[in-house]
Amino acid sequence: MHDLPPLARFGDRLATGLLDVTSDPAALESSGFWAVCADFEGRLTCARFGDVRTESVPAPVPGAWRGPGTGDWTSSLDRAAYTAAVRRIRAHIAAGEVYQANLCRVLSAPMAPGADVDALTALLARGNPAPYAGTIRLPAHGVEAATASPELFLRRDGRVVTSGPIKGTGRTEADLLEKDYAENVMIVDLVRNDIGRVCTPGSVTVPDLCAVEKHPGLVHLVSTVRGELRADAGWAELLDAAFPPGSVTGAPKSSALRIIDALETAPRGPYCGGIGWVDADRGVGELAVGIRTFWIDRAEGLLRFGTGAGITWGSDPEGEWRETELKASRLLAVASGAYEVNGTGEALQT
Repeated sequence: MHDLPPLARFGDRLATGLLDVTSDPAALESSGFWAVCADFEGRLTCARFGDVRTESVPAPVPGAWRGPGTGDWTSSLDRAAYTAAVRRIRAHIAAGEVYQANLCRVLSAPMAPGADVDALTALLARGNPAPYAGTIRLPAHGVEAATASPELFLRRDGRVVTSGPIKGTGRTEADLLEKDYAENVMIVDLVRNDIGRVCTPGSVTVPDLCAVEKHPGLVHLVSTVRGELRADAGWAELLDAAFPPGSVTGAPKSSALRIIDALETAPRGPYCGGIGWVDADRGVGELAVGIRTFWIDRAEGLLRFGTGAGITWGSDPEGEWRETELKASRLLAVASGAYEVNGTGEALQT
């Protein structure tokens, strides 16, 4: 499907007219409008587009997206393997190797050969609206991803850098546990340290700690971390300091990454990476943490989706499995066409 023209969508911003593609983050300091996709494993794709305009995500066209059936998905870790891995992480915590680690699984389903990720975008915009929704379609460069991310990884406005880590998930606010609040504070500390490596000393603050945000079908605890980028630091240095996002790795990050590598059986790809845009001319940009994210694997003929949970000493293995199911259920229903939207714009499961 290399004949699908390259495009990127972020909110009501549509970018077309691909000019060039690079893996060099320093290019984000040059000029023009860039779509950015950073895989969790570190592969970076920066695509500069020549035509950027305001255009709402179009309404879904019946039949344009043929998604997999809700029963077609397989998981890289099944329930038994996932809960066993949660117990392994708790053993690492007991041994003092790590305080928290994010454990993820990748879901895969057969995909129609002509599937267009932009047609899925139209369904997601109505079935699971998200503040950091984005789509990047670069078939010739192996990037076809659509995110309904609720989480801000990095926003840059001139020298001011902001991150909005999420930790803590429930169906309602009453479901949030003491463990969720403790986990959020732990990850805020990690993000402060990450950003602090490239910000002027004393400039890093936490304007919001553990605010409750409502999203379709669930609530999250969200904090805000802000700092002023040093004069000698740009996107390359910022990404080097902060990537991969702390909320989807763990603390300490190096220990968590080692444990993740040992326990997870599939690469995360764009999931848990960074997806967003940079306007180099204006010195602004916004990258989401690539959660609630679908991506097309053309080589395997599969649509993929990731889901995970943060594991602490207070984690219940079955409870963490249920959290991964909660995070995935609505999105998988939207992708399979099992959601419809009523007259008030709310999604109803059919």
